[in-house]
Amino acid sequence: MEGKGKVYIIGAGPGDPGLITLRGAACIREADVIIYDHLVNPELLRHAGEKVRLIYAGKQGGDHTLSQDEINRRLVEEAGQGNVVARLKGGDPFIFGRGGEEAEALHEAGIPFDIIPGVTSAIAVPAYAGIPLTHRGHTSTVAFVTGHEDPTKGKSDIDWQALAEIGTLVFLMGVKNLAAIAENLIRCGKDAATPAALIRRGTTPEQETLTCTLGDIARKADERRFTPPSILVVGSVVGLRETMNWFETRPLFGRGIVITRPEAQAEGLADLLRVQGARVIPFPVIRIAPPESWAPLDQALSRLDAYQWIVFTSANGVSSFFRRLRERGRDIRDLKGIRIATIGPATAAAVGALGIHVDLVPEEFISEGVVRAFAGENLRGCRVLLPRAEEARDVIPEGLEKMGAKVDVVTVYRTDRSDRDAAELLPLFAGGKVDVITFTSPSTVNHFLGIMGPDFHLPIGVRIACIGPVTAAAAQKAGLTVDILQERYTIPELVRAITAYFEVRRAKGTA
Repeated sequence: MEGKGKVYIIGAGPGDPGLITLRGAACIREADVIIYDHLVNPELLRHAGEKVRLIYAGKQGGDHTLSQDEINRRLVEEAGQGNVVARLKGGDPFIFGRGGEEAEALHEAGIPFDIIPGVTSAIAVPAYAGIPLTHRGHTSTVAFVTGHEDPTKGKSDIDWQALAEIGTLVFLMGVKNLAAIAENLIRCGKDAATPAALIRRGTTPEQETLTCTLGDIARKADERRFTPPSILVVGSVVGLRETMNWFETRPLFGRGIVITRPEAQAEGLADLLRVQGARVIPFPVIRIAPPESWAPLDQALSRLDAYQWIVFTSANGVSSFFRRLRERGRDIRDLKGIRIATIGPATAAAVGALGIHVDLVPEEFISEGVVRAFAGENLRGCRVLLPRAEEARDVIPEGLEKMGAKVDVVTVYRTDRSDRDAAELLPLFAGGKVDVITFTSPSTVNHFLGIMGPDFHLPIGVRIACIGPVTAAAAQKAGLTVDILQERYTIPELVRAITAYFEVRRAKGTA
């Protein structure tokens, strides 16, 4: 097998990207090629390396991008060329996932492979719907059943008589055969009044749960137009959902929230929103670019010992400043004796992560707050370095110079418009899938509107959330109504403000 690659058959989990295993994520990072299915959350592909090759092998509603035989062939072919292949499959690869067939094909071809189990939707989806599959007060038996068998079989292998005796039944991929499933179970003795639940797009913010009786489930599903991917649970444990429904009761559950921050900075905000149940819509409208010339910063770095203060106004400024410092063959030791101020705690955290103490953080996290924080300092004769974005307000340099300081303003990064397309968001607006657009700086406001175009009108019902009064002022100047504005200008406080806004509306019955 010398010269051959390897295949990792990985269970990608049921939909929530947080349910990938550590081993699964590590194998994705190692892969040269990823072959992934329709139900694999695209966010998992962020674990992959920059040079990875992606091959979509999904099927939706019976429409196959690649047939199973073709998938098997591609696995053998790619690994045979020496590549490490990650085969990403929804849920667990061995629970109605045809992972066994792929492993057999690899074995026959002499290709080494590992099986990385995944969190199966059979267990995770009911759990996210607040339904424990076993419970001492209800049942200690559970069975997992495919909702559609191999169509080439002459007759069903399902023992309906035996299934009717089991406490909890979980049917995967059974929406199309729902009426037949219910009919067979009732015919074999299952009480038609047995509680049943149909859960669609489980473990995601689009999760939808229908509960009723086994006898009514097919009719109710048809009325609600339930479509795959859905899971059917039958058993008295379904009744426990009334007290255990934890996921769908989150304050932002199902709310579509657009994040306009640069992709590299969006993760923290996205994670906090997901914890509250939101459906995060990444739409980075700006990208961070280096300055047109490093000369002004290089000149400042060559005489760092002339400065008494360095003021950082963003985490981007911190990152760009210290990256250039390293590129010039210097490090944090060259900052000895220089005091550090930051505009807020997030910027302070970026400095602190480098092992550098921050001497001054204002109480109000805006430029005016920085100037007020220096009121107690004697700046007469001091030299201050202000590394910042190319476009920024002059409140800080003007304010500090009035106090007697000499301020050197140097550009360490630019914010350019990203290459995102309005066509990505317009269908979501049209379908009512967007509830909030978040803006974290005036540049995100301006570039968002630039991308959407002059004919864009904010749909009725879409709220605007801004971090801080400066961003809010930019939004209002652009003709947008700011609905959500928090008191402390941090990302966690922005999320709290969004959450509080919808909790108040829900309490009033206007959500």
